Amino acid sequence: MSANSFDARSSLQVGDESYEIFKLSAVEGSERLPYSLKVLLENLLRTEDGANITADHIRALGGWDQNAEPSQEIQFTPARVIMQDFTGVPCVVDLATMREAVKELGGDPAKINPLAPAELVIDHSVIADKFGTKDAFTQNVEIEYGRNQERYQFLRWGQTAFDEFKVVPPGTGIVHQVNIEHLARTVMVRNGQAYPDTCVGTDSHTTMVNGLGVLGWGVGGIEAEAAMLGQPVSMLIPRVVGFKLNGQLPAGTTATDLVLTITEMLRKHGVVGKFVEFYGEGVTAIPLANRATIGNMSPEFGSTCAIFPIDAETISYLKLTGRSEQQLALVEAYAKEQGLWHDPSVEPVYSEYLELDVSTVVPSISGPKRPQDRVILAEAAEKFAEVLPAYSAEASKPTAVTAPDGSTYEIDNGAVVIASITSCTNTSNPSVMLGAALLAKKAVEKGLTVKPWVKTTLAPGSKVVMDYYEKAGVLPYMEKLGFNLVGYGCVTCIGNSGPLPEEVSAAVNEADLAVVSVLSGNRNFEGRINPDVKMNYLASPPLVVAYALAGNMNIDITKDALGQDADGNDVFLADIWPSEKEVADVVAGSIDEAMFDKGYQDVFAGDHRWQSLSIPTGNTFEWDAESTYVRKPPYFEGMAKTPSPVTDIAGARVLAKLGDSVTTDHISPASSIKPGTPAAQYLTEHGVEKRDFNSFGSRRGNHEVMIRGTFANIRLRNQVAPGTEGGYTRDFTQADGPVSFIYDASQNYQAAGIPLVVLAGKEYGSGSSRDWAAKGTALLGVKAVIAESYERIHRSNLIGMGVLPLQFPEGQTADSLGLTGEETFSISGVVALNEGGIPETVKVVADGVEFDAKVRIDTPGEADYYRNGGILQYVLRSLIG
Repeated sequence: MSANSFDARSSLQVGDESYEIFKLSAVEGSERLPYSLKVLLENLLRTEDGANITADHIRALGGWDQNAEPSQEIQFTPARVIMQDFTGVPCVVDLATMREAVKELGGDPAKINPLAPAELVIDHSVIADKFGTKDAFTQNVEIEYGRNQERYQFLRWGQTAFDEFKVVPPGTGIVHQVNIEHLARTVMVRNGQAYPDTCVGTDSHTTMVNGLGVLGWGVGGIEAEAAMLGQPVSMLIPRVVGFKLNGQLPAGTTATDLVLTITEMLRKHGVVGKFVEFYGEGVTAIPLANRATIGNMSPEFGSTCAIFPIDAETISYLKLTGRSEQQLALVEAYAKEQGLWHDPSVEPVYSEYLELDVSTVVPSISGPKRPQDRVILAEAAEKFAEVLPAYSAEASKPTAVTAPDGSTYEIDNGAVVIASITSCTNTSNPSVMLGAALLAKKAVEKGLTVKPWVKTTLAPGSKVVMDYYEKAGVLPYMEKLGFNLVGYGCVTCIGNSGPLPEEVSAAVNEADLAVVSVLSGNRNFEGRINPDVKMNYLASPPLVVAYALAGNMNIDITKDALGQDADGNDVFLADIWPSEKEVADVVAGSIDEAMFDKGYQDVFAGDHRWQSLSIPTGNTFEWDAESTYVRKPPYFEGMAKTPSPVTDIAGARVLAKLGDSVTTDHISPASSIKPGTPAAQYLTEHGVEKRDFNSFGSRRGNHEVMIRGTFANIRLRNQVAPGTEGGYTRDFTQADGPVSFIYDASQNYQAAGIPLVVLAGKEYGSGSSRDWAAKGTALLGVKAVIAESYERIHRSNLIGMGVLPLQFPEGQTADSLGLTGEETFSISGVVALNEGGIPETVKVVADGVEFDAKVRIDTPGEADYYRNGGILQYVLRSLIG
């Protein structure tokens, strides 16, 4: 029950139903707040308990100073938690382990139970092993179940053992698309109350739901577990960036071009740790699917969220996707009652302002290794040639390939070997999906074919896509070009592109070619997409098809011919690009409410494979000592009811010295497991054949595999071991510090009682909300990370695992301080945390080099987690207490 200090409790009548609400107008200053902060204000009013959330917190938010730097901590209680299986499996593993830990400490295991709706969508496990055939989908699903049976049995057990926990089985769709099409409420109803739908998710692209007016963002799995167990998310009242949109997209451009432009603008502006909110007349012209596409890319420009307010377009989309009439009426009535309905004529108060005339957007792609590196399509071939020397010493290396049917062809640097329509970002958007299909239709009618070296895959975010492809009659044209359905899941974007054809892979590796993938995704980091592919470009679905026809990044597809028709005439992109009207007409004629009703009718039931899985019973899990997928982690071994005091760090060595933009993919890859590496050795020792290694992502429930995979990305460059690429370091427990696998060195350091540190550059930990990037770091024995700057999620995850995040002094770097990574480090002043506060800096001494590092424990709540050795230990002690 809320303390209700502001007498905000009221009621709202909608039709025959009456709901309890907490009126924002009860708080002075609320009417001037941005939309996103109004949602936070309601959250505080409803959860005010006089201890963690007080009247002073509410007043501070009502009196928000848009110009101030964030300093006021608040506790945000999300309405629900959403997960995908790569990051969700470890969450359920940890909850199962916590049940046993509570029991061992004399508590009630049933207390470990989600207190708010928690929904998990299995979407990250399907791999495009088979492609280009009508039965590719069926074969891939069969392989997926064979590989992942242990994980799926475990998740089915979780569905029965935990209240408020639901699982969307494999082969249904991508978590964020299922979220906006079905799971999102926009306005929640629970225990007679109506309040804004808010969520945190174990995937950074949770922000896709911002397009529906739902405030939510990605957190690490460990934070999500805490949220499930009723712990609020500790945060500072943020700065809010207002992004005004004007005008309409010009002909020949897509939502993807718009979002790549916005991504580039916001990354340049600098929005890390800030909220971004879209407003203005132009918002009303942005279809909901485009809003979701923009929200989805929030992690790529670095903001906490990228939200659109509720308006008539929101209601139209909720209606289209099958929400009930009562729910539609409630969303509209609630939003208008609370001042959450978008009024384009009002200029809200923001901390910072940006503006974009949407009519100035031009066709674009992004790459070759970061989503924010936008390239104007007309300059793509030229820009590719400029960056190629970083990936290949030679501009051209024509290499002969003999296909299985005996035909031969040549591939070269720049060959497009993967063209994939994939990911939540774009496959949720009918205009670009049908645009791609219409382009394919025109290409087929002109007699064009995809180049023989291109692996073509179609992985929609929900079954509804295939329904409207069928209804529009365009599926045969996609299949004619090899874009057959391979699965409903993240696939290429998460690194599950599957192997290239053997002959292509052999040619690429023998000649060390710099080949390319083009995908309609949101992530193109080094080493992520495919181990054979060095350069990756993000593009709209129609451009993915166009590049599959062109077959090479050296071709200027805006001017050069994509191929020839039956009469030998050149065919250009302009000849097959569908008009805006053509796309709009097909969208209008092929999508209806019934498709969503049918697609989500029994969304949690699953097919015969899911239902026939045998599962254990009981409220504690029966761990299988032989399992290579699900193992009981060591986080709570030897844990006492009260934490030991934190200590300074002495005699530490450097495990890794890293450059700028090291992502969570570099730290904890989700990709395939490379033979010969520590993770592969572990699996081989446990009787797993190479063909069944699967991916790091799928084995996230086994800490033994994941520790061995930490810092094991094939493109990681650890400056402690110069000249190496991959998971290598130098082991200074041995004479002369020989080069060693990071895992092996870590084991030696831990056996010798030597703590470890990591040195890093700017934007350390950017990328997905990978809890294992922090878990693996902690389990390798790393006690502190010293970086120039951090990505928000990874910084908080490090604290959540008891690792101290420190920052170099402003303007200083490891190199400017003369640090090589061969030094011995001591860090003093950490013990000040035992006194209840947070020291601003600690003293770092490394072989004569001294500096004051900034402590990046940003809130009192984070300090509590660190003092307890991690967030899960803090929650466990709180529950027992």
